[in-house]
Amino acid sequence: MAQCEVCGNVYNMTFEIRTVGDGVHTFDSFECAIHRLAPICEHCGCRVVGHGVEVEGRFFCCAHCARQMSEQGAKARDAVTASS
Repeated sequence: MAQCEVCGNVYNMTFEIRTVGDGVHTFDSFECAIHRLAPICEHCGCRVVGHGVEVEGRFFCCAHCARQMSEQGAKARDAVTASS
């Protein structure tokens, strides 16, 4: 049994997520994994759980938030990554 790095729960069904750069994280739920790893929208502050939008290296939960914060974001569409 392993311990969740977010909530500290010791659980027999924990899982590991490996990230770019060889990071290894142990969680007991997707909720804890999201809390630790999901990016935060730079406009509204919510966790980006779906595809989100990346504009000029900044992350947003949707095209609306991207448009509010970036001139380049005005061209973004939901669930599509806009590149500069």
